[in-house]
Amino acid sequence: MAKRDIQEELKHLQSLLKKEKEEDLLIYKRKMTGTSLKERRTQGVCWYPVELEKTKFDSGERLLVKISRSRDHRESHMFQSGKLVSLFSNAGKNHENSEVVNGVVNQVREYEMLITLNCDEVPEWIHDGYLGVQLLFDENSYREMENALKYLIKTKEERINQLKGILLGGIEAQFDDRLPIEIPGLNQSQNKALNLVRNARDVAIIHGPPGTGKTTTLVRSILYMLKEENQVLVCAPSNAAVDLFVEKLDEEGINVVRIGHPARVTENILSNTLDAKIAHHTDWKNMKTLRKRAEEFRILGKKYKRNFGHVEREQRRMVFAEAKKMKEEAEQLEFYIVNSILSNAQVIASTLVGANNYNLKGMKFQTVFIDEAAQALEPASWIPIIKSEKVIFAGDHFQLPPTIKSYAAAKNGLEVTLFEKAIKRNHADVMLQEQYRMNTEIMNFSSDYFYKGQLHPNEKVADWKVFKEDRCVEFIDTAGTGFFERIDSETKSSYNKEEANLLIRHFKEYLHQIQLMNKLDEVNNIGVISPYKAQVSLLKEIFDDTFSDNADLQSKIGINTVDSFQGQERDIIYISLVRSNEKGEIGFLADTRRMNVAITRAKKKLVVIGDSGTIGTHPFYQKFLDYVNEIGAYRSAFELGA
Repeated sequence: MAKRDIQEELKHLQSLLKKEKEEDLLIYKRKMTGTSLKERRTQGVCWYPVELEKTKFDSGERLLVKISRSRDHRESHMFQSGKLVSLFSNAGKNHENSEVVNGVVNQVREYEMLITLNCDEVPEWIHDGYLGVQLLFDENSYREMENALKYLIKTKEERINQLKGILLGGIEAQFDDRLPIEIPGLNQSQNKALNLVRNARDVAIIHGPPGTGKTTTLVRSILYMLKEENQVLVCAPSNAAVDLFVEKLDEEGINVVRIGHPARVTENILSNTLDAKIAHHTDWKNMKTLRKRAEEFRILGKKYKRNFGHVEREQRRMVFAEAKKMKEEAEQLEFYIVNSILSNAQVIASTLVGANNYNLKGMKFQTVFIDEAAQALEPASWIPIIKSEKVIFAGDHFQLPPTIKSYAAAKNGLEVTLFEKAIKRNHADVMLQEQYRMNTEIMNFSSDYFYKGQLHPNEKVADWKVFKEDRCVEFIDTAGTGFFERIDSETKSSYNKEEANLLIRHFKEYLHQIQLMNKLDEVNNIGVISPYKAQVSLLKEIFDDTFSDNADLQSKIGINTVDSFQGQERDIIYISLVRSNEKGEIGFLADTRRMNVAITRAKKKLVVIGDSGTIGTHPFYQKFLDYVNEIGAYRSAFELGA
């Protein structure tokens, strides 16, 4: 691709990002402007009212609050780790807009949320009751992506322009020709990937299908790279993916610093955050003392009245001068502490957008590793690449793509990630082929359809089942039952009550079989998945009611959307497809990557429930139906008494 074509491609990307931002903001305003708190709660952007459970300060001296919502409020919601929120109170004379403090979600469960607030002290009104929390629009992410694209279009920096030519222009990536090495504990394809990374001069791509040990391979590659480089940058689009790497590298004894708001990290790696490392630095107490004294002098200076004489005026000037001097000393000391921490770090880890954190301004890296690269918007992927000489991508473009709000922007190219472009335009990838998660029959359909039949199971998982006589795959066909889908009037999401009831009936029968075989203790976790939020809410309600007196079993069951299960695995997976209509319409079930993710979460048992008459109109599902027939996994819902 000519240089002009690359520039045009980037300018086109700019226009798509602008469309996406406009659509995202429009959706946000629709949900927030002129709507009641109850309406916002229904739309999943607000919890109200909430109870204050506790407040505390973490090791980085950030204020944490834990809140809970009523168990009667079962609405699905859009809150997740890393999201910007505002906590407000409607008590007494308080108003939502005046009594408010912003923060970031640490973690969120079904009925509880942990938030880090952007304030130094607990607000007085927080104990007055009538608390609520709602989502804020994330302007910063768009600003960072826009700035990255502007820089890419205008830059004269030679190395960045070379990388643009390689990743976008199809210029051949260069590799050294060193003798391959073999790392114990890695399989053949993992070692091949590590050697590709080791020899890469510009770019290397680790294509990691489900369960193939992508994280292990990437960690080993990072460890090897640290033998040749003093420091590397590690990034991913989500906070959860970054935190996983921080945890794995910390276990290996690597000095890793997690950049970003401490609220966006899990509790286990809080000590790896820059804030926590600053708080534990030997000079931190001195810096805090200087700041405190500077504030004391500033307060003292303010006590002088305006109508005083020359001596008092001179004293006031000296007090303010001393306050300024101490503040500057504190800032210099903080600058020294931060630089000391960052320069000694072997790995600096952040989200893609977080790679432009003000503490990293001006820093350059020889190599950046980008995990989950197939879930990242292209403009976000460029943010850390701009700081680097070489990029290592890891991901799988046959799993979930990035979430895009604007249909027009997605279809005009925003849904195509830099990972996909690089894998298609360069010969710089290795696919991991041995998988360690699934029984062979669960694996084979995805392997054949998405990965050219190249996946094979590790011998430890090839034949494992919940119990010896079990069928590890079942498709329950609701065709002919009249179990038609409905639309939730408030959320506009599809649900299918009869299919949900059929699922719970099958689950209870299967649970009985497991108990008869005395195998329930060996089942660690169970996932119930549906692509539709309304069906997820319905299933949660049914499971809660059915097993309300069995806390042990409830603790093993997770019920959520496909997207929420990305990167996870379960011994048993149930999938409710929902769609059942006479027109054969399947909506976003047509995104086959979503189904690939759902199927490949299962380790020992997979049960899919759907209407073959509806889904069979799509070639992917027709092949899936052929497969379940071929392995004897087909059952009619009528067998279960439908």
